[in-house]
Amino acid sequence: MVINGLIVILLLVLVLPFLIKQIEENLEPFLFVMGLAAAIISGKINTELVLEALREPIMIAMAVLIAGAIFFLFKDHFAGLMTRLFERIPVGIVVFCVVLLLGLLSSVITAIVASIILVEVIFILPLQRKQKIMVCVLACFSIGLGASLTPLGEPLATIAISKLDQEFFYLVDLLGKYIIPAVVVFSILAGLYTSQVIKTNGSLAETAAAEDDENSEEQLEEDTWKGIIIRALKVYIFVMALVFLGEGFEPLIEAYILGLSPKLLYWVNMVSAVLDNATLCAAEVSPAMNELTVEAILMGLLVSGGMLIPGNIPNIISASKLKITSKEWAVIGLPLGFLALIIFYLILPL
Repeated sequence: MVINGLIVILLLVLVLPFLIKQIEENLEPFLFVMGLAAAIISGKINTELVLEALREPIMIAMAVLIAGAIFFLFKDHFAGLMTRLFERIPVGIVVFCVVLLLGLLSSVITAIVASIILVEVIFILPLQRKQKIMVCVLACFSIGLGASLTPLGEPLATIAISKLDQEFFYLVDLLGKYIIPAVVVFSILAGLYTSQVIKTNGSLAETAAAEDDENSEEQLEEDTWKGIIIRALKVYIFVMALVFLGEGFEPLIEAYILGLSPKLLYWVNMVSAVLDNATLCAAEVSPAMNELTVEAILMGLLVSGGMLIPGNIPNIISASKLKITSKEWAVIGLPLGFLALIIFYLILPL
């Protein structure tokens, strides 16, 4: 009964945001309800879990709130700086450098800070909204991968290092040969795409004009103090939902995922597109595993995390700020992620 109930919840999480507009527009409370239901069905709900769910999002939500406030106060200075940069350096090169640097530095400044900087840059890019979304998704793949290189970057890396009882730079040695080239590739794609858009529209001024000519409902709204606070609250609820989902789905993970061969586990870990990959990492990784198995598990989790909004913290923060819907993200993230999974499957020594 428990497993059947969890499978139903997983299907609802995967399907309903794409079918029902009201759910798509209110993804945070929907995931919270689904997470709470999963925790109740699996019998995991208790005071300790509730306190963890209340405590876990605090740092992320505060970072989003503080950074949002800082960028809001200095938005004119930042916009002026970026505009001068765009006038002196081709926008495609700027985008390439931003995505590359944030991807590589995210393991030091954390994925949270990297994604906050990213959305502020994307917000003022002289591109149409749909084009900004493309750049955003590519950049979030870069940040999500790059942040995993050290325990500072994201929870998955912290848990992996802890469970494997390894040193600080262990994941750089283990995964760097895959992740660093991937970050470079996603950065090149973002830069080339931006350059092509600018070239197609004729000039930077014409691209900006094209952006202004878009329908009003497609325009990205300017920040307000109310918007900054609401965004931080949404991120708080989102992370809280992931805590409940991760804990609630443990019986399903134990029943159907643990014990699979590395080749199967690599593909099954696509479920991290909707579940917290740190939770899956904690459940799957063991010091008894050889490095090839650890590589397969972690790369499957990391690449899949970019495919849908709930998969990674950068996705959540970016989607909230730029008002990207589940469908909009999936149209880009799913094929990109699946292609990356195929490439890594062929490269990894599975």
